[in-house]
Amino acid sequence: MTQALYQKAIAFAGDKHKDQLVPGSQANYLLHVSNVAMEILMAYAHAQDFDVNLAVQMALLHDVIEDTDASFEELETHFEKRVANGVLALTKNTELGDKSAQMADSLNRINKLEKEVGMVKLADRITNLQAPPHYWSKEKIKRYHEEARIIADQLEGKNVYLNDRLRRQIESYTQYFT
Repeated sequence: MTQALYQKAIAFAGDKHKDQLVPGSQANYLLHVSNVAMEILMAYAHAQDFDVNLAVQMALLHDVIEDTDASFEELETHFEKRVANGVLALTKNTELGDKSAQMADSLNRINKLEKEVGMVKLADRITNLQAPPHYWSKEKIKRYHEEARIIADQLEGKNVYLNDRLRRQIESYTQYFT
């Protein structure tokens, strides 16, 4: 992993997410994106069979189009096109309205690109399957759990380590609604 690529991506993400907090906490959103990047780095420690530079940059940037004023064109200008295309695939199309349709669309777009894009989605959901925010209802927690199962199924085979880790997180997450 080229440290310069990591530093460039996290600086961009830090600027874009500067006023955003991790839901249900007082932590800056960089905590989330750096945790997603750490999942990618741990997967690389287990098997060096993917482009770690591409995956880590997308991990750090995966929410900038969805959650900030960053545009696809801005990403394309600052990073290579593969990074921008991956981040765009990881971004929900809110014009579809229904959350399940948005997720299905995103997973479809993810599966058309390199496996690294799917790996970032796996790492993102692994990171998000921590204790849910206190204000989530049991029903929302169950829906989030079911979404994680769909993600795991749709992205099976992208990376053995991340697939296994997500399946373990899904099993552990049941403690929050049973």
